Amino acid sequence: MNEQTRTRIDTTHVTASTTPVTIPKVSVIIPTYNRLERLQRVLDGLQQQTYPLAQCEIIVVSDGSTDGTNAYLETPQTSLPIIPVIQANQGVAATRNHGIQHATGEFVLFLDDDVVPTPALIAEHIGTHTTSTDDIVVLGPMLTPPDFTMVPWVQWEQAMLVKQYADMLAGRWQPTARQFYTGNTSLARRFLLAAGGFDPTFRRAEDVELAYRLARYGLRFVFNPNAIGYHYAERSFRSWIDIPYAYGRNDVIFARDKQQDWLLPTIWKEFYTRHRLIRQMVYLGIDRYALSRVIHMGLKQLADLAQMLGISRLTQMAYSGLFNLRYYQGVADELGGRDRFLHALRQIVH
Repeated sequence: MNEQTRTRIDTTHVTASTTPVTIPKVSVIIPTYNRLERLQRVLDGLQQQTYPLAQCEIIVVSDGSTDGTNAYLETPQTSLPIIPVIQANQGVAATRNHGIQHATGEFVLFLDDDVVPTPALIAEHIGTHTTSTDDIVVLGPMLTPPDFTMVPWVQWEQAMLVKQYADMLAGRWQPTARQFYTGNTSLARRFLLAAGGFDPTFRRAEDVELAYRLARYGLRFVFNPNAIGYHYAERSFRSWIDIPYAYGRNDVIFARDKQQDWLLPTIWKEFYTRHRLIRQMVYLGIDRYALSRVIHMGLKQLADLAQMLGISRLTQMAYSGLFNLRYYQGVADELGGRDRFLHALRQIVH
């Protein structure tokens, strides 16, 4: 282990360097699970930063990895100031919380283990913080790498991200807590501590739930398009299709149990901005599982065919339909079923 590296490893053993260490300006927290090759690429990107590494600490939290990540972190072949944290598998919220517990920097910058930073990423984050007179959360874009081909459903997801970035840049709307994606975002550590960190009971949307609490502290969300990370995203179709369902359920939970009263009315209003065909499929499919399965299979086959024929717009529309159907089914299930879902929609109309 190089002399700059300090090691902090769960509650079973801690090995601390005797080398004097100055308090860093920024703690970069990277949760990881069985992605050693991806992680090494992220660390290579951090090695190229224009921001002084002497003012950084890189906290990598391995969430029960079994692919050699733990051994690599304990003897990393890099001069980066890495702090390895090894834990049993507990999920990403608990993983980031453990990173926060070990952080000492004034600011915390969250990176995912598949988001490779461009050389100016840390400098852009910290520069935005230090030039602002407000208490802010800085959001950086996760762009599509030019040297990487994503599977079609992840291409759709990435296209939706890029559309949000374009809308924020054009001033069509201002960034909010709903754009708080912890793949590339930063804020002062004191606010994370005051808010109590991430809620580990959530396996999805745990970042947005924290952002809603941060917003109650009066933090403003700022998008910096120059704090670029390249997103080498890989996800199975099964994993991808589970995401919107969890988001739907969690949005209802946030509104009901987390004092986000504005959220359900926003969900209903946004429903009526969806394409007419998507709205019709939702009406038909909610809680009608045989019919919903047929719709899902048809959309997936349409997406596959359109992808094969190179009709990208049709591919995107099919995946949009799939995503929305699963999201609104999640909303309906958490509300208590089809009747309550449809009743809430009618209330908006009237």
